[in-house]
Amino acid sequence: TIGYVGMIDEDELSTLDKSNYIATSHIGKIGAEKAYEDLLHGKVGYQQVEVNVQGRVIRVIDRTPPVPGNNIYLTLNASLQNLAVQALEGKRGAVVAMDPIDGGVLAMVSSPGYDPNEFVNGIDSKTYNKYLSSVDIPLLNRALQGKYPPGSTIKPVLGLTALRRGVRLPDDETWCPGWYILKGTSLKKGDWKKQGHGHTNLRKAIAESCDVYFYALANEMGIDLIYESMSEFGFGKRTNIDIGGETSGLMPSRDWKRKTYNESWYPGETLNIGIGQGAILATPIQLAVATAVIANRGNVLRPRFFDHARAPLSEETIVSGEKEVLHSISISEENWERIIDAMHDVIHAPNGTARRVGADATYQFAGKSGTAQVFSLAEDEEYEADKLAKELHDHALFIAFAPVIDPKIVVSVIIENGGGGSANAAPIARLLFDDYF
Repeated sequence: TIGYVGMIDEDELSTLDKSNYIATSHIGKIGAEKAYEDLLHGKVGYQQVEVNVQGRVIRVIDRTPPVPGNNIYLTLNASLQNLAVQALEGKRGAVVAMDPIDGGVLAMVSSPGYDPNEFVNGIDSKTYNKYLSSVDIPLLNRALQGKYPPGSTIKPVLGLTALRRGVRLPDDETWCPGWYILKGTSLKKGDWKKQGHGHTNLRKAIAESCDVYFYALANEMGIDLIYESMSEFGFGKRTNIDIGGETSGLMPSRDWKRKTYNESWYPGETLNIGIGQGAILATPIQLAVATAVIANRGNVLRPRFFDHARAPLSEETIVSGEKEVLHSISISEENWERIIDAMHDVIHAPNGTARRVGADATYQFAGKSGTAQVFSLAEDEEYEADKLAKELHDHALFIAFAPVIDPKIVVSVIIENGGGGSANAAPIARLLFDDYF
């Protein structure tokens, strides 16, 4: 997150104001060190002198003192950051926490990490090759660059779209026997709950994560509407976080498939997208931003780490970070309430998929768990984790915000090959919420 400074290379030297870097050989390389290099660097001093024929200084004619760099203060909450590091120890994954009102990032951790100090004066080839060849990919900032199927965490967004566009009414029900058959085909998609959920409306479908409801809903919506609505919430786009270095993920569409594979889009693919599987890929920071949209009811925020900068001697605040709304999504208050109530049920209702994580909480929060497959199963195959290599286990995901009324914090969690989201990712969010409050 903070990044590091390193030796100035030839490419950087060609674009720098050389006179201002004559007194240093280092520059910010990644993270906040790079993004705020101009504020941190300061200005070089100089003096004009008169010398004699031997080169000795006789007098100083003019002198401009150096100006030290400013002190940068970030939005990070040190307690939350440390707790997230501890929670991810020994795991591959990422945690992002942010303020849903002003976009300030409260914590961002990618695990496993590395020691940035090794890069400052040039890392040795043995250590660098060790990082490059590691199966844990420690140099990857998973929070900004990790691309994962979002699984059921996208169901609240799809539900909002269905209500907003009139595809479904709140009490419209889908019969869930434990499977869904695409009309006019032999394609059969199973639900995670083999015996099915029975008659299921939208609130129940989110609270109990009914796949059959969302297969049917995705089929009714179609990929074009899904693509349009998910893009509004930031999927498939960079969040424009102020420290940069992020990837855009992938929000598939007809055009994308035609350009990438020169193939048509099939209805079965739309069903997969309906439960956050298939070609769709999201980053943890995108999931946090999308969750913040629900928490603040419509504002897509640019996440930021910069809080303010102070002059090093006077401690005077020079510049402050500002909330930046990229765009707003217009949805009725009633529909925001319906989705938030359903996400509240995920945590606090008797049949909510993450009800255990909400037990004994002194505050009410809303969330959605997700479990994302990392490989495809045939329709007649069953997922048996104890018979699979660890790297084939499902990813565990969880998004949440707290409290439900007047939210102060949003969290997204991904544990690679962690299994069920409610059992393995949700407890980390609860730890952060407890610490924050």
